[in-house]
Amino acid sequence: MQKILVVAGGGAAGFFCAVTAARLNAGLKVILVEKTGKLLSKVKVSGGGRCNVTHACFSIPDIVKKYPRGSSFVKKTFHQFFTSDTMQWFEERGVPLKTEADGRIFPVSNSSQSIIECLLQEANKYSVEIRLHHEIKNIEYNRSPHSFIIHFNNELKLQTDFICLASGGYPKPNMFDWILSSGHSIEEPVPSLFTFNMPGNDVTSLMGISVPDAQVKISGESLRERGPLLITHWGMSGPAILKLSAWGARVLKEKEYHFEIRVNWLGNMTEQSVRDDVRMIRDSVGGKKIRQKNPWDLPQRLWEWLLEQSGLKDIHWADLPSTLQNKLIQQLSNMPFGVDGKTTFKEEFVTAGGIRLSEINHHTMESRLRPGLYFAGELLDVDGITGGFNFQHAWTSGFIAGRSIAEASIRV
Repeated sequence: MQKILVVAGGGAAGFFCAVTAARLNAGLKVILVEKTGKLLSKVKVSGGGRCNVTHACFSIPDIVKKYPRGSSFVKKTFHQFFTSDTMQWFEERGVPLKTEADGRIFPVSNSSQSIIECLLQEANKYSVEIRLHHEIKNIEYNRSPHSFIIHFNNELKLQTDFICLASGGYPKPNMFDWILSSGHSIEEPVPSLFTFNMPGNDVTSLMGISVPDAQVKISGESLRERGPLLITHWGMSGPAILKLSAWGARVLKEKEYHFEIRVNWLGNMTEQSVRDDVRMIRDSVGGKKIRQKNPWDLPQRLWEWLLEQSGLKDIHWADLPSTLQNKLIQQLSNMPFGVDGKTTFKEEFVTAGGIRLSEINHHTMESRLRPGLYFAGELLDVDGITGGFNFQHAWTSGFIAGRSIAEASIRV
């Protein structure tokens, strides 16, 4: 009897599992089911439509620091399939990749369609059957022999020998119910990688301005991140904010997304180093007007706005009163902003939480509770910061699951 694998989820992890299993065992029938009418939808929109495939980090001890949750798990899985393997996999299949200055890796084509077409071609090459609009309602688990009956929303059902659940993250706990019947448990899902809303704050008048190196910290917490910061019409975004939201995902949920941040517009400069700079500027170019001399090369509109917020008018550096000088230094290095809510950053949106990792065998991605049941991707309690790290977990977990199922289906 031909063995059957059903992969639930038409995203990066699901496709990687399906094509890997089908390639490694030609006698295995692989069926990929997707509840919507779209395949690889996150791949399509990620990186502004370019697909941030992975990150140019080739040290496992370094890369695991990019995962707020699941770092010890990926530390083990990355020994089996890592960033260099991902790059080689796509390049061997005709998708050349390039590394940008910040370490993000994209297809040379600058189009996510290159990645999508590569995965679809691989699925076609190894006869992976794809079924859209197939949402799983529940799964029956048969212990003897180990097999499964999957019931779909369209009243269809399918018997299979292996299942890989790669259906992505869910924002609400009750959306996991059809999986929890397997005996598995979850870490509560919370949003990660979101932007900060600042309704009514005058900073939004600077929408579109980007600061290449800012530091942002959450008041009262040890959480802080550095990187590009983008001012939007609703508040703040950019890598510094997104990374901070990932590390603070659970803390910020507890605060119900009402909190204060402190922004250092000058990156890692301390208040004292800014003070020293101001002293040198006053000594060297005291005759120049403050508005015209922007010593830290901040965007001019931001610089003029900071001067306004500090109560400074069109005066010379030499005439700067000490009280207003102190105010300016504070605004540059430690400016407070109230945050009232969040906005989903649709391209990179990730859910923190998911299936408990202690219930998964990291060597195979197989359930420790149900033989023949495997997991991959964001459904697990693993999430990374922005920059290609979530895709790397998807490729890795999908590959391991696919390889393990291929091997198990040959043994059975």
